Amino acid sequence: MNIIDAITTRKSVRAYLDKSVEDEKLNSILEAGRLAPSAANLQEWRFVVVRDSDKRKKLVEAAKGQSFVGEAPVVLVACAETDNHVMTCGQLCYPIDVAIALDHITLAAVELGLGTCWIGKFNEKKVKEILGIPEEIRVVELMPLGYPSDPSPVEKSRLPLEKIVKYEHW
Repeated sequence: MNIIDAITTRKSVRAYLDKSVEDEKLNSILEAGRLAPSAANLQEWRFVVVRDSDKRKKLVEAAKGQSFVGEAPVVLVACAETDNHVMTCGQLCYPIDVAIALDHITLAAVELGLGTCWIGKFNEKKVKEILGIPEEIRVVELMPLGYPSDPSPVEKSRLPLEKIVKYEHW
């Protein structure tokens, strides 16, 4: 699979097979995230890998009842150990850098036959309590990971390039 195929095939998976993710695949996916670029090469991302079913069930509660979060055999909890560094453009580094790492992870997962879903609907304080994450660490996203129960592609509704791209000026 090439990168364009992975981008085209990637979808938000909300139903997973009851099948564990092999350590080799998980490590390859995490390595893809580790190799992502970051502002000033700060590499502020940190990942908590949650496989324990009891903890995953508790994460469902923290994720406002999204049951599929607990049904995935793995939940990646994407965090940032940050000093709140701001780029010259005025943007905080860590949310962007964690998102870049997660995007690498999602595409690596697709290549390996796995699915993911970006979860921003969660209570950060509850996630920290469940996983013993220190107060100063930010929880940026939750990402269930596993084998999709339906691996078929989906039609993506996206705006046309003409609507989103401007050349030389607005």
